[in-house]
Amino acid sequence: MPFAALAAATTPTAHIGLGLAAVGRPGYINLHRDRDLPPDRDVDALRARTHELLDAAYAQGVRYVDTARSYGRAEEFLAQWLDARPSFTDLVVGSKWGYTYTADWSVEAQKHEVKDHSLAAFERQYAETRALIGDRLSLYQVHSVTPDSPALTDKDLLDRLAALAADGVTVGLSTSGPAQADAIRAALAVTVDGEPLFRTVQATYNALETSAAPALAEAHDAGVTVIVKEGMANGRLAGDEAPAVFREIAADAGVGGDAVALALVLHQPWAGVVLSGAATVGQLSDNLHAAVVDLDDEQRARLDALIEEPEAYWRRRAALPWH
Repeated sequence: MPFAALAAATTPTAHIGLGLAAVGRPGYINLHRDRDLPPDRDVDALRARTHELLDAAYAQGVRYVDTARSYGRAEEFLAQWLDARPSFTDLVVGSKWGYTYTADWSVEAQKHEVKDHSLAAFERQYAETRALIGDRLSLYQVHSVTPDSPALTDKDLLDRLAALAADGVTVGLSTSGPAQADAIRAALAVTVDGEPLFRTVQATYNALETSAAPALAEAHDAGVTVIVKEGMANGRLAGDEAPAVFREIAADAGVGGDAVALALVLHQPWAGVVLSGAATVGQLSDNLHAAVVDLDDEQRARLDALIEEPEAYWRRRAALPWH
């Protein structure tokens, strides 16, 4: 598996990955994008920002980059950056298919992405990803799987994904919504010709939304690599938005609240890779301090008091505006 390289890594930041959702397109649901991105969010500006982040991440030991077909032009930006750095052969690249970006570079678009887990959508999007990333693609994930997704039951699609795995590309999935645990357990049960299909799972887990933890532990025990997204709850656990307990623990540790948020995730024994969704180099550097933050039992207990009911958490997330 491509993540075996990370298992042998000695740098503390190797298990923090960089997600490109926030910088591959002008509109996203993270808070305070008006502060984080330049006023002119044209293609050249976001390409430059993406390349700046990738340079900083690689220089500081990050070795996993996560993108998706629906992240605007993020795959394109990443491919251009990789083309200019052929010696960076130790980078693990993951992308996702299943959503199509439909906003046409507009923040005001009524619909920014459309979900489709059909075999036809896979074939189209895989060809698009391959045209950009080429043989540097290590991991291809079904984007945002829920328990009712055909990606868990469509035999023709599952056979095609198994063929992709046989060609050397690890097959995984990401999950979302209050039933993440159900989707993860259903994915663990999927086999093709007697072999488990999904070898990675990317799920939302943070101080506010912990409901997937038991299923993620089961996935880890089954040999599946767990990738954690949204560790800062789309900005709700960072900066001025962070609850007071985050700011207090961060002040004691001499770091930012975002580092505390990611440290909480890194401390989970099943967490293989934890994603930073930084939109600035400063945010990335702050996030990477999570690798050296220790949380004691008393601090973890204080953070546990913040946990929300999954349905309430996901309702609030769904209400976040694209801006």
